[in-house]
Amino acid sequence: MTTLDWIVVGLYFFVMVGIGLWSYRQVSDSSDFFAAGGRMPWWLSGISHHVSGYSAVVFTGYAAVAYTEGFTLYIWWAVTVALTLFLGAILVAPRWARLRVRYGVQSPTEYLKIRYNLPTQQLLAWSGSLLKVFDVGAKYAAIGILLQVIAGVPLYVGISLAGAVSLVYVTIGGLWADALNDFCQFVVQALAAVVLFVAVLSQLGGAGAIFGMWGRLPEGNTDLFAGEYTPTFVLAFALVTFLSYTGGTWNLAQRFIASPAGSDARKAAFFSAGLYLTFPLVLFFPMWAAPILFPDIADPEQVYGVMARELLPSGMLGLVLAAMFAATMSMTASDSNAISAVVTRDILPVLGRSFRNLSGPRSLLLGRITTLIFTALTLLVAAYADVFGGIIGLIVVWFAGLLGPTAIPMILGLIPAFRHSGSAAAILSTLAGIATFGIANFVFQGPFVATTGLPVVVSAIIFIGMGVLGRRRTVAPEVEELLDALNRDEEAPRSDRAATAPVGSK
Repeated sequence: MTTLDWIVVGLYFFVMVGIGLWSYRQVSDSSDFFAAGGRMPWWLSGISHHVSGYSAVVFTGYAAVAYTEGFTLYIWWAVTVALTLFLGAILVAPRWARLRVRYGVQSPTEYLKIRYNLPTQQLLAWSGSLLKVFDVGAKYAAIGILLQVIAGVPLYVGISLAGAVSLVYVTIGGLWADALNDFCQFVVQALAAVVLFVAVLSQLGGAGAIFGMWGRLPEGNTDLFAGEYTPTFVLAFALVTFLSYTGGTWNLAQRFIASPAGSDARKAAFFSAGLYLTFPLVLFFPMWAAPILFPDIADPEQVYGVMARELLPSGMLGLVLAAMFAATMSMTASDSNAISAVVTRDILPVLGRSFRNLSGPRSLLLGRITTLIFTALTLLVAAYADVFGGIIGLIVVWFAGLLGPTAIPMILGLIPAFRHSGSAAAILSTLAGIATFGIANFVFQGPFVATTGLPVVVSAIIFIGMGVLGRRRTVAPEVEELLDALNRDEEAPRSDRAATAPVGSK
């Protein structure tokens, strides 16, 4: 890192401070903080949704897969996400925005009290919050690795620095700050990706290497399915990504909740899906080519940092570091915002009367305290990431393995076809999926596809199966009304009451 690189990093942080200050002035109550007041335009929501799927994990854990296994990363990750998100844009995304317009929800788990009952809502809120500790911890660990490789910052110092900056950022402007930072990050990240792409092409002999370099890669690196990433794994991962990117990952649901109407949320999802089909081809090309240029990298998770350090001109390395920092802070900040919404709106009011019916300022203060505690826990997980199998272990094994059981009742519960799957199906499917993960991962220590795929498959079979067996059961009127209301857009009220009203009000 040269002086010019550090100046670039400093300038980017200056821009982020400006975004935070502007966003702070847009936040007057919890609706603004958690759901951008339902005013987020579809293009910003789409870019934010797309970028929220990136963090430093993409440039460490996923970069390692691109380096060691090759093109399969694009198939099992980017293509799978894009296709499932196209489907989700039709079936699920618009329903999140309609929940806010019709029922005033501000958190992804808020509607579950009507759809099922209070115990189901609490089970999913608690289990999802605990799961996010592992997910966000992996992202902090990833930025720590990048800072260590690119700038020589000790690992624990890098983790602590990223956590501190993210914590300050998310408490300032809420979802508006997250989304605007996502947009700036996308611009910076795209610029850095194109520069590194061109630098790699120059090293390989010119533009002809775009198609010519594949024959020079190690055997298997051009296969569509390689190593543990088999077609069976991709099918299981597709189910997980459908649940995750349509809202099972709570911060992604918030992008749809913040849309003015269901049609805007649908356009945002289509836009994000299109970006997943195209942008990774540029972003990961350098890592696919890395075995030719850097065949002896000892730790594959450092490949992106090594290539940036060796190939980028002065100033651009700082831009890459700024993009990495922004990616992680954006993702962790939006996760923290989502967790804060769930804990503040759905968990704490059940635990104590003093947390109910809080005023706007008091609700915001409670959310910020929750964010502080959540961030501290994720930093502990980041510091001990190796205990959980490293970054890929945390993201792909733990997160993918446990997300499905918590997301099945949440996402399928929005779809009218599963109206007969009630609270018993939701609770049993979640607990069975978590138990399956524990057995597959710790008792039998099964293969990769089993630890990630079996939990979600078991949860889906139980949830859907119990609905089929109970298809003659009368569905509660409030559930029928909820599902019917989510089938079409309605104009938001002229007043802002719909954005702040408690769940169940109309």
